[in-house]
Formats: sequence, structure tokens, C-alpha cells
Amino acid sequence: MLPEGCGHAPMSLFDHPEFDQHESVLFGFDADSGLRALIAVHSTRLGPSLGGCRMVPYPDDDAALTDVLRLSRGMSYKAALAGLPQGGGKSVIIGDPRAHKSDTLMRAMGRLVERAAGRYIVAEDSGISVADVVRMAEETRHVAGVPVPDSPIDGDPSPATARGVWMALRAAWQRLHGRDETGGELHGVGVAVQGCGKVGARLVQYLVDAGARVWICDAHAPTADACAAATGAEIVAPEAIYDVPADIFAPCALGAVLNAGTIPRLHARLVVGAANNQLATAEDDDRLRAAGVTYAPDYVVNAGGIIDIHYQRQPRYDPDAMQAHLARVPEVLLRILDAAAAEARGPAAVADAMARDLIAAAPGH
Repeated sequence: MLPEGCGHAPMSLFDHPEFDQHESVLFGFDADSGLRALIAVHSTRLGPSLGGCRMVPYPDDDAALTDVLRLSRGMSYKAALAGLPQGGGKSVIIGDPRAHKSDTLMRAMGRLVERAAGRYIVAEDSGISVADVVRMAEETRHVAGVPVPDSPIDGDPSPATARGVWMALRAAWQRLHGRDETGGELHGVGVAVQGCGKVGARLVQYLVDAGARVWICDAHAPTADACAAATGAEIVAPEAIYDVPADIFAPCALGAVLNAGTIPRLHARLVVGAANNQLATAEDDDRLRAAGVTYAPDYVVNAGGIIDIHYQRQPRYDPDAMQAHLARVPEVLLRILDAAAAEARGPAAVADAMARDLIAAAPGH
């Protein structure tokens, strides 16, 4: 392992466009396992940083650095707006989880997390399962979202994430169209869901049960096939998902999918999804607004997972308290959308400003 600040790291880190006063960036390499990983801690002013570990076959190291910087900042903002006593961090492993994952690799990642000395708490994310985090826990105690013996906690935060996105989607649609809360307000509404992983597939089921017409895609064809078989949703090619005549677009895969090339192709007038970092650039917030598309900031609507993990980490898991906290996700979203309309600004800019104010007001740790 390389200790923090040692070894070869990009010399332009502090000038990187996504560097935002991050407290630390830890680069890790392990020859035995082949681990190449990064941990970014954006802020610990509200508490220890917590964020999932993502395993992706990035095209190069700079892409991995960009992702971990953006993701960790998003986690800070997510925790602040969710009212959680924790900061924001994230980790990424460079590699294909279907081809390169191993127990040895996960234990090496656990040792890297341990080197962060408690400033970063790891959980699951894209390409990393609860079982993988359990394997990391053999090398570090700084883990979250893992099963708790003799309790109902299985460690998987994805059901809470999906539930929060679903509630946010319904609330935003009601705000736009004045529909009631009977559960039938989405009947016949077209929704394009990009990504059918654990969160996306659950969201698809909610939508289908509500009577929506749902188009789906996934970069891994068998995943889309399984979701379609379970729900009756219509599969389209991944590149075609932007062009279907949907009323709502729900990005639930990887980030940077809303950009100058894809936004003009959307038929949707509402974007609500579980993916992190959906906007490729800050300017895309304004592009969506100019196109008449209401954007629900991703880290606001997908906060259910870290809310659930917060309650999992308490001495006694209180599911009622967790559900009550989860119910605040759409409330926060509507406040942001109302403020954005009143200020004639993009919702992402408004959410960012709110989060920064909350972090700045904290006494620090």
C-alpha cells in the first residue's frame, strides 16, 4: 500500500476542476491483489465521512480521480441536506467487477480504508456488494451497511434508496401536475429508467405497480432482461433511452448522463433518478432549466441509503424512525424546487448552496 501523500499521484490534483477543498485524497496500490484505488474525503465538519466504494473499469486514472472527487463532494452535500451527523467521502476501485474482483482485492481495499484512520467509513456502491464490504471488514472496522448478527439488518441500503427516489418522483410529479396522493397519479405516465440494478429494478416495480408505462435499459443485457421479465417493462437499447416519449427520465446507472448531447433528446419534463453525478457539468443544470425540464438533484432524492445506514449504525435499529426520516426526502426536494422557481435558478445550484451553508455553519470535528 502507498501511504497518503506518497507514490505517484497526479501533480494537478489541487488544480483539478473537481477539487473543492477536499480534506484528503488517498491513493492505494497493492501488488499482490492488483488493487488500484482512491479514497477521497471531502468534509468531516458534520462528522466522519461516509460513502460507498465503487468498482468501475475507468478508462484511465484521471477519470477515476474525477469520479471520486465529484462523488465525495456529493456525499457531503447529501448528508447535510438529509440532516445526518456525518461528512462526505467516497472510494473507487479501478477494475471490472465482473472480471477482476476477488477476496484478496477486497481485503486489500479494507486495509486501505484502515489507513484513513476512521475519517472515512466504507459501504457498498456500484460494482461492490454487501458481501464485498463484509470481506473488507476483515481488515478494518470502519465499515457500514453490513449485516448485524441477531437483528433484522441485512446491511443492504438499496431498498431505502429506491423508496426515497420513488417518493421524491411522486412528489415532484404532483408538484408539476397537481395530481393527488392516491397512488394512481402516475397511471399512464411514461417513465424511462436508465439502469436496472438493485435500486433501478425496485423503482421500476414501484412505477409498474402505479400503472406507469416504463421503458428500461441496462448496459448489462441480462440485467435488463431479468427486470423486464419480473415487471413487464419494455426494453430499449441503452443509447435509445434518451429518445423514448417518456414524461419522466430516471437515471439509475452511472453519472454524467445529462449533458449537451443528451438533454436536447429528452422528451421528459421531469428528471428524477438514483444515479450519482447525473449532470456532466454545472452548466447542464441551466441547460435543463432552459429546456423546460425540472431537475431533481440526485443527492437529494437518493439519500435513502445513507439515511438507512445511519440508523443501522445505532445501538438499536429503529425502523419507524428510519421511515420517518426517509419521508423527509420529498419534503427537502420540494423546498429546493420552490426556491429554484422563486430565484429563477437551477435546482442543482440551489441545492449546492443550501448544502454548503449547512456545512459551513457546523462547528467541525
